[in-house]
Amino acid sequence: MALATKITSLFLLLLAVWCFFITPSNSATDSFVFGGCSQLKYTSGSPYESNVNSILTSLVNSAMYTSYSNFTLPGASNQDTVYGLFQCRGNLNSGDCGRCVAKAVSQLGTLCLDSTGGALQLDGCFVKYDNTTFLGVEDKTVVVKKCGPSISSYSEALGRRDAVLGYLGASDGTYKPFRVSGSGDVQGVAQCVGDLSPSECQDCLSDAIGRLKTDCGAAKWGDMYLAKCYARYSEGGDHSHGQKDTNNNDDEIEKTLAILIGLIAAVALIILFLSFLSKLCDNGKGNSISHFHFNLSFSFSLLLLNHFHSLFLKKNCRW
Repeated sequence: MALATKITSLFLLLLAVWCFFITPSNSATDSFVFGGCSQLKYTSGSPYESNVNSILTSLVNSAMYTSYSNFTLPGASNQDTVYGLFQCRGNLNSGDCGRCVAKAVSQLGTLCLDSTGGALQLDGCFVKYDNTTFLGVEDKTVVVKKCGPSISSYSEALGRRDAVLGYLGASDGTYKPFRVSGSGDVQGVAQCVGDLSPSECQDCLSDAIGRLKTDCGAAKWGDMYLAKCYARYSEGGDHSHGQKDTNNNDDEIEKTLAILIGLIAAVALIILFLSFLSKLCDNGKGNSISHFHFNLSFSFSLLLLNHFHSLFLKKNCRW
């Protein structure tokens, strides 16, 4: 009975890993853009851990009603104080915003396990927490820069691209943290985090757009994510988070899954073979040896799963 239970547990674990890797996103808003975690770790069960959990819960709850919010949760000491915020893309409805933030918080809890700070940007939302205040602080550090292939029809398409970026970077004196623009088949979007003042927002977006034009040149699409704002454009629907990159990412996931399933299948065959041997060795020493080899094989399979899970996270997440 114990042997059957362990075999069942192994295949349940395989099923869980399968679901972890291939569960599809509910929408394009779930596409991963970047993530980062603090090098510092907090102690499990500490007051800081409790504050982090409370902050992240507050972010998820608040996202069902508004597209931006920030929280500060004081602790017994300055080191236990946690700051957090979330922001959804300006054109998301409340339902999509809430789902995106919940997804981001879930991933952040996994990627930044026990880290004192972390940030995660999905296509549709941004979440960040830390024990050092960042609220209201302008930060123009380049986090992600991606540029597509060169535009084929240089003059016309580039002119439309420049018109789109020019509109995104223009200021008419009103506060516009979220901006969209289009010219022909060129589309653009820009947004700054809601904790910036109007002047800081404009400054950050101007910097992001300027870098985008300089660094990406005549690229067909481009992304420029700074720590507190971003600007993006694309021609004809092509984009860095579009179908091409998604397919490439799916190919990598399929390869990882194939390796995992092959390894588990091999280990399962060994376990079944040893199970057969254990029935032949019904007494004393033989039975002990067969169970020893079974336990060793089962433990080895768990180590392999953990190893490839770590490799998957390293390949798909920026730290």
